[in-house]
Amino acid sequence: MRQTPKSMWSLETLGRTRLSRYFFLRDFMHSEISAFYGIPNIPEKPDAVIAAGRALATKLLDPLVETFGPVAVRSGYRAPALNKFGNDHRLNCSRNEVNAASRIWDRRDSEGRMGACATIVIPWFADQYDQGRDWRDLAYWIHDHLPYHEQYFFPKLAALNLTWREDPARRILSYIAPKGTLVPADKAPDEPPAQRRKRYADFPPFRGITYPPLTAPDRWQGKSIDE
Repeated sequence: MRQTPKSMWSLETLGRTRLSRYFFLRDFMHSEISAFYGIPNIPEKPDAVIAAGRALATKLLDPLVETFGPVAVRSGYRAPALNKFGNDHRLNCSRNEVNAASRIWDRRDSEGRMGACATIVIPWFADQYDQGRDWRDLAYWIHDHLPYHEQYFFPKLAALNLTWREDPARRILSYIAPKGTLVPADKAPDEPPAQRRKRYADFPPFRGITYPPLTAPDRWQGKSIDE
């Protein structure tokens, strides 16, 4: 079993782990809370972080990139100690129990399910949202095309928390009007498929960019460079 990184060099090596065609683990490690308060955002269980992150990146984020172009990651993984600090100090972090299999990628939830969440912005859509486009157009596109667990939208740039989880609930919520729950857990949307498709009829073809299957070595070996 891989251990928590023991040096800056082993942490750097961990960050270079490629999760998918477009994303490395480092892309999800930055945290303003960590940077401002000096609390390290270091995984307790790198193996679990890599496994959950790869599912998030390959199943949800890569198809978004290949359909819409660049995807900006605003935040991703939080170490348990960092997330607890954020919750204790009211820094928009839920309790660790709630964030297991969400922000805390290396802890399974109370039902034993693995998951991972990242806050993302899709610039292609954000530009249209700024001109008045309905955020639900993107929400329904994701619902109809990707195996997500939860979407949670925010007013600035139509950013969303996008979560992959084993046994997904497929729930959509938003702080943008109409606020609240758009699609409850394990329920079908109120809008029928044909009506939803009209919303995003002008979207690019799904996975408009395609590549051969990617095979990449796992560069994280669980050892410090100076061991």
